Amino acid sequence: MHIPDGYLSPATCAVAFAAAAPFWYVASRKVKAKLHTKLVPLMAVVSAFSFVVMMFNLPLPGGTSGHAVGMAVAAIVVGPWAAVLSISVALMIQAVFFGDGGITAYGANAFNMAVVGTFVAYWIYSLIAGRSPATSRIRVVAAGIAGYVGINVAALVASVEFGLQPLLFTDATGAPLYAPYPLSIAVPAMLGGHLALAGIAEAVIGAGLVAMLQRYEPELLAVGTSSEVAPARAWWQTRALWFGLAVVMILSPLGLIAGGTAWGEWSAEDLTDPAARQDIARASGNIAPPAAVPAGLQALAGVWTAPMPDYAPSFLQNKSVGYILSAVTGSGIVLFVFLAIGALPWRRTPARQPD
Repeated sequence: MHIPDGYLSPATCAVAFAAAAPFWYVASRKVKAKLHTKLVPLMAVVSAFSFVVMMFNLPLPGGTSGHAVGMAVAAIVVGPWAAVLSISVALMIQAVFFGDGGITAYGANAFNMAVVGTFVAYWIYSLIAGRSPATSRIRVVAAGIAGYVGINVAALVASVEFGLQPLLFTDATGAPLYAPYPLSIAVPAMLGGHLALAGIAEAVIGAGLVAMLQRYEPELLAVGTSSEVAPARAWWQTRALWFGLAVVMILSPLGLIAGGTAWGEWSAEDLTDPAARQDIARASGNIAPPAAVPAGLQALAGVWTAPMPDYAPSFLQNKSVGYILSAVTGSGIVLFVFLAIGALPWRRTPARQPD
């Protein structure tokens, strides 16, 4: 679901960024009042968890792959507005350092996953869980359904963004300039895999982690439907969560098992490689991509070269070790970002004095 550079026109990227910007602004305003407290450690571990979870690729029908995001858990633990910022930070780090998602498409990726997916998941969770006790089993069910629905709505929005490109942006001959497949192909191709497997993975992660928190950290589920942020916790109080994240990092090479590229994330080289073109056609309703790489896609595809593309450091030959190192590096950058945020001199809003 990470849209690369070149698949969306500059105009689409600008609109998506403009759509995400108000949510970032409101989120920063709502969360700012808590950033001088101990919310920052929770936002950091949620962001790092989302980063690592998105590295776990799953084989999807048609020979492609997909992944979970952790959007439901993020919204439940730190509240939807803090989750918007946490997942947006993870997506930015993935794009800049690992080439997972384009720099130009960052606004679209953040809007789809950090905004749409997060809020849909939170609303579904709130609707089902209601005011049930934090340890109620209904919250486990609510988290699973919320994750499943949230990631599929996010995938639907991304597929519409893909599918509109050949309708709106073509060259003088009518050939697509950016993403080559129309809505009739993009929507079922994206949703098919997410409805079948990626959504189930998101549901299992959401339900499983809420069940775990109910047993070991039930106070983190106190957000429920009545608060914007989670209880404040010091860095050392989140050590169990970071330990759990470390275990997930060690298991991250399991993400290499899935074969194939995620739908819509093919490189320009893939679009010219005969074997890759067959795979693309098979995943796209047996409709082959254009014979030539779309001109706009070709122009934007090389706009940024990540230092560790595809989570594969060039100085390591072992892919599994490289994957773990990438997970650790990415999580370390997340930690640094939130340490810097926590160190800023946030001002408390002064209490209003009675007249």
